[in-house]
Amino acid sequence: MLNDSMLRWRCRRGKKELDVLLGRFLDQRLSGLGPAQRAALERLVALEDEDLLDLILGRSMTADEDAATVLRWLGSSA
Repeated sequence: MLNDSMLRWRCRRGKKELDVLLGRFLDQRLSGLGPAQRAALERLVALEDEDLLDLILGRSMTADEDAATVLRWLGSSA
C-alpha cells in the first residue's frame, strides 16, 4: 500500500480535470478511507486517464464494489 504522499503523487494526472478532481477528493476523503477503499483507489489511479474518466463519468462500469464506492465518492467531490 502506498503512503499518503506517494498516493497523492500517483493522483497527479495529465488531464487537468482529473488532477483537480482527484486532488479535491484526497483533501476531503483520504484520511477517512478504509484499507479496502484505499486499495481500490490505488487500482483506479493505475488506470489510463481516459479509462478512469469513463468510470467517474459513468460511461463505463466496474464490478469491483470497493472501486464503485470510491467512484461514487469521486463523483460527489466534483
